Parts: sequence; C-alpha cells; structure tokens
Amino acid sequence: MKKRVLFLCTANSCRSQMAEGLVNHFLGDRFVANSAGTQASLVHPLAIEVMKEIGIDISSHRSKNLSEFDGQTFDYVITLCGDANETCPLYIGGTKKTHIGFDDPAKANGAPEEILNEFRRVRDEIKMKLGDFFQAQN
Repeated sequence: MKKRVLFLCTANSCRSQMAEGLVNHFLGDRFVANSAGTQASLVHPLAIEVMKEIGIDISSHRSKNLSEFDGQTFDYVITLCGDANETCPLYIGGTKKTHIGFDDPAKANGAPEEILNEFRRVRDEIKMKLGDFFQAQN
C-alpha cells in the first residue's frame, strides 16, 4: 500500500504543486502525493514551465483548499512555507505535520530570466530535500 502525502503551502500555487509533481513522478511507486493551501489560488505558470523542463507535466493540477481533504488521513503532512506551518492545525488527518521550508519563487524580482531561474532553483531544492527526507524514512 502506498503511503499518502499532503503538501501544504499558503496559496498552493508553486512550492506545494512542484512537490506534489516531483513525489508522484520520482517516488510514485511508494507514495501518492497531494497538495493544498490555506488560501488556494491558481497554479503559477512558471511552476508549470519549470516542471515541464524536467519532464513532469503539472498543467492539469489545480490549486486546492485544505478543506477539500477534511476527514482524510495521511502518512505525512509537510508544510513548505512558514505561513502554512504557523496557520495549519498541528494534526491533520491524524498525522503530525513536518515543516520543510523553501523560498517562495513567486516573490522573486528581476528580469524574466532571473525570475525563471529562481523557480528552477526552488524546484531543484525541493527535489533534493524531499528526496533526502523520504529516503531517511525507510
């Protein structure tokens, strides 16, 4: 049976969407990942773009509010931003949450290429840190 993971971030637009896509793509034999936000919005177009660069299509993802997962249980609940870590309940679906924080690429400033590079940097950091985290869980 695959373990269930819920990634939380405020807007469910960048970091949590990328984390969901990465885990389902690279660790989908052992995990099923979902994502949600404390204030759902839209999936950021640059998150879709940088994921596509590494062969992962999240263009069909949609931003979801945490309330959509009421009553469900998860093996891991992971907050990816400080706001979600502070505003989410301590236990969700009977699981204690874990916080693994990342910068918000949607707040990046600069030329379009600099902003795109920030999305790439955060994507790669999420891939590395989550890979290490789930490897340590074995």
